[in-house]
Amino acid sequence: METKDTVVAPSNFIKNIVIEDLKSGKTSQVVTRFPPEPNGYLHIGHAYAICTNFEIADEFNGLTNLRFDDTNPVKEDLEYVESIKADVAWLGYQWDGLFFASDYFEEMYNRALVLIRKGLAYVDDQSANEIRETRGTLTQGGTNSPYRDRTVEENLSLFERMRAGEFKDGERVLRAKIDMSSPNINLRDPVIYRILHAHHHNTGDKWCIYPMYTYAHPLEDAIEGVTHSLCSNEFEDQRPFYDWVIRECEMPNVSRQYEFARISLMNTVTSKRKLKLLVDEKAVDGWDDPRMPTISGLRRRGLTPESIRNFVRELGVSKGGGGSVVDTRMLDHFIREDLKLKALRTMGVLNPLKVVITNYPEDGMEWLEAENNSENPEMGSRQIPFSREIYIEQDDFMENPVAKYFRLFPGNEVRLKNAYFIKCNDFIKDADGNVVELHCTYDPETKSGSGFTGRKVKGTIHWVDAKSAVPAEFRLYEPLILDDEEGEEEVSFLDKVNPNSLQIVQGFVEANMKEAKPQDKFQFFRHGYFNVDPKYTTEDHLVFNLIVSLKSSFSV
Repeated sequence: METKDTVVAPSNFIKNIVIEDLKSGKTSQVVTRFPPEPNGYLHIGHAYAICTNFEIADEFNGLTNLRFDDTNPVKEDLEYVESIKADVAWLGYQWDGLFFASDYFEEMYNRALVLIRKGLAYVDDQSANEIRETRGTLTQGGTNSPYRDRTVEENLSLFERMRAGEFKDGERVLRAKIDMSSPNINLRDPVIYRILHAHHHNTGDKWCIYPMYTYAHPLEDAIEGVTHSLCSNEFEDQRPFYDWVIRECEMPNVSRQYEFARISLMNTVTSKRKLKLLVDEKAVDGWDDPRMPTISGLRRRGLTPESIRNFVRELGVSKGGGGSVVDTRMLDHFIREDLKLKALRTMGVLNPLKVVITNYPEDGMEWLEAENNSENPEMGSRQIPFSREIYIEQDDFMENPVAKYFRLFPGNEVRLKNAYFIKCNDFIKDADGNVVELHCTYDPETKSGSGFTGRKVKGTIHWVDAKSAVPAEFRLYEPLILDDEEGEEEVSFLDKVNPNSLQIVQGFVEANMKEAKPQDKFQFFRHGYFNVDPKYTTEDHLVFNLIVSLKSSFSV
């Protein structure tokens, strides 16, 4: 088998288990899996699980399967299947096997027959509400179904008739027969098959009964020979049933489930139900909206797979309890760290204010040299045009400056980045009193790189040449949901959408940006890192998404 490129992760409890299993001979080859349900798009929490599963296996030259737990055709779609495959590949991982739970439906059905013949499963005629009411509570056991003692023959016949389509949805279910008085509510005769007359994306109309996820999942692991079934801590109480299914269904391979603490980001919603609600109600621009925490949204916004992988590695894997809430600034830190040596540093003006340099020749134009990335000399330099009229940011001028304001104001002098000193002499206002144009003079002796030391200025501002500037749209983002605390039932989730989560402004970028392509990334001086939007950018219309601002107080 070909050896994979590996990343050696810091020690953690799962890694220690794997090392011990290999050392003792309990495991000869590590096999993990990433098992998404194709009922939505993957999000940042899934990225954590993806990295964990693939990198644990990679480090020990093992295998990782991508397997779709497609046991509920009502909520699943091929669109989700394809998006998940694209996301995993974009993150930089290649699965060793591509499987679907539906590939194993016949095997799962036969294993259910094994349980029935052993007297460990029965067909129940109770409704879903009746089953729920007799299940008990966390502190009090449940009561037996009146159908619990059906004979093996009757259960076999009814289950076969369920498969044949003789009954309506919800009319009957197949339940495991374990212990209705168990302190673990998951062992109180859980439902393992239900009737669903629904078209399945993979099996078509072949089946009208479908296995429940908690029954199907351990069987899938065992069929594929998964050695270490890694999942988040909310499945810890399910582990006894996971082990029961593998044991009582007499699976030849025995998989083991190990739980780790999940992570969540501040001001970030990762509930699939809520994310789908945002999409369905058009509160966002689809699953790939750059404000969404979906991997496709993060990709469109401009995050790199390297930054996400490094973020996950820094978090590590812990047993934990309910998981931890991670400051979003930590992810921002890894985005900046990854882009600072990759992104071309250029100038973009988001809120333009026209400047006329009155002592510059009206038909004059020259080319100035600018570094492409001051931290990465290998990226070289570029030539930028300069002429009599330029654009600067509106907030780089104040008619009546506040204390310690070092940019342009009447009588003040600043440096234009990569160009000259300019001094503001006059300005023009429109009928509403807004400043719409500055009149400045420049000092030709102060050209950048000339070695001029005659005087100093305290402010440096960016600009673009008005004659050659390329119009551009800039999309600026704030958190989509500012508060997602539970317990406020009277407040609709959609009412919590931040109305300022997207701000669109029209400005200009340097002439060389005309050749920018979708997913190209740039650092705009003083604004932050931006990505060329792949959805709305055309040959005649550049759209930039703000990836992350430049400043951060976070450190690792």
